[in-house]
Amino acid sequence: MSSMLTRRCFLALTSALMTSPSLRAAPDVPLMLDHILLGANDLDAGVLEVEGKAGVRPAGGGSHPGVGTRNALLSLGPERYLEVIAPDPKQKIAASKRYGDLGGLNQPRLLTWAAHTRDIDGLAQRLRKEGIAAEGPTDGSRVRPDGKVLRWRTLRLEDNRGGLIPFFIQWGTDTVHPSVDAPGGCKLVSFDLRTPHWQMDDLFRKLGLEVEVRNGPAALLRARIAGLHGEFELTS
Repeated sequence: MSSMLTRRCFLALTSALMTSPSLRAAPDVPLMLDHILLGANDLDAGVLEVEGKAGVRPAGGGSHPGVGTRNALLSLGPERYLEVIAPDPKQKIAASKRYGDLGGLNQPRLLTWAAHTRDIDGLAQRLRKEGIAAEGPTDGSRVRPDGKVLRWRTLRLEDNRGGLIPFFIQWGTDTVHPSVDAPGGCKLVSFDLRTPHWQMDDLFRKLGLEVEVRNGPAALLRARIAGLHGEFELTS
């Protein structure tokens, strides 16, 4: 895929991404970061894991119809949050393999992350024009426990480099961002990734995603969060 990502494409993608809302981000947190996904084989176990570290219990967000998963959410500050995602035993279908084998996880771990945009159709058009394989934009929704419906659209590159490249999300105009009413008290202090491919640093810079890239033997996501018990880390 890297051979397809020309300088022209980088500039076009940067233009689309920079139409997203302006956020006050910590220096070590990507400006466009919307949320990070923590996978677990059981939602209750994942929630307890986070609660033990953060001192705040993620609240149930609801099920993803037709996807086989459900989630719980924890606000990490304005317009960013942590999503704990796990198989939904009430759905008669297996959990989507989009994030790998959730049921086979031995312990909760970071799966990937999402970056927000206001022009997901424009971004998709630019990707197609440059011959970059992507899925979407795809409509998504879920019903919260209080009956309110959240709607969004997502765009995913077929090669996300083991979760290092985020998927892109545009929230519905009538949808309140999950960070607004998810349990608070925590803050995302830093977010970085490690990879043996140093060119990833240049890739993210040209995509307009200010994420720190460090050398490592394998793809790895790392988030440092400040909670009621102090700071803790979540990794992939």
